[in-house]
Amino acid sequence: MIKMIALDLDNTLLNSQKEISPANERALKRLHESGIKVVLCTGRPINAIGHYIDQLDLHQPYDFTITFNGGLVVNNQTKQPLYAQGTTKADLQAVYDYLRSQGLPMDVLDFDRVYELTELGPTRYKGTVKNIEFVDTTMADLPGAEHPFAKAVLATEPAKVTQAKAQVPAAVTAKLRVVQSQPHILEFLPLGVNKMVGLNHLLAHFGWQAAELMTFGDADNDLEMIIGAGDGVVMANGLPAVKAVADHLTTSNDEDGVANYLTKTFVKELQ
Repeated sequence: MIKMIALDLDNTLLNSQKEISPANERALKRLHESGIKVVLCTGRPINAIGHYIDQLDLHQPYDFTITFNGGLVVNNQTKQPLYAQGTTKADLQAVYDYLRSQGLPMDVLDFDRVYELTELGPTRYKGTVKNIEFVDTTMADLPGAEHPFAKAVLATEPAKVTQAKAQVPAAVTAKLRVVQSQPHILEFLPLGVNKMVGLNHLLAHFGWQAAELMTFGDADNDLEMIIGAGDGVVMANGLPAVKAVADHLTTSNDEDGVANYLTKTFVKELQ
């Protein structure tokens, strides 16, 4: 029996206007009210998706969100972490060296804010992520020592992201995991971090198994949670490699794909 539904946001739960459609909202609210956990899974910090949490009314004492692609599991009410894993400035140096050599921009996130590295030029990340503090700084002035960072991000034109992803050097992949979360965003995550890692910690918190988990996704950074769930569902607009490992496919994010699948699966709860 499915006890938890975990959903990627961009190009999965959200339509092309970055909205949760009325059909998706209605289905998820009813399932949440019936006792099924609804968990948003995103690369963004929780402050940047507060309006989606509000829309779905995910404010019960045991509601959680998976943020930073699994690097942080946080309680929606208290904002206290259940699990956190970051990386260091030293590990991010290889990303900086690579992106600088290619004339590409870079943003670095800790668990509270975004550091925009001004010496590498303008980035598109500020136009993508809202409701989080952006700080202009340089690589040299980033907090050092043991300060934990959630990830680094390349946010630029999709063609440049595709080219950069294909050419990431071994010096980077030896220390960080590289995933494309949107056409214009390439993310550099701590090794061992993915959405399923965060979900496994959350499942353990409730004493549940992965077989009791349903996941929805479309992109590279959803791959592990699609494979690891009892029912991994991929959108019609998903990447071919992600579709290939799905248990089921549904319609696109602009066709209420989440609600369409839930309605067929939870007939009694949503009739």
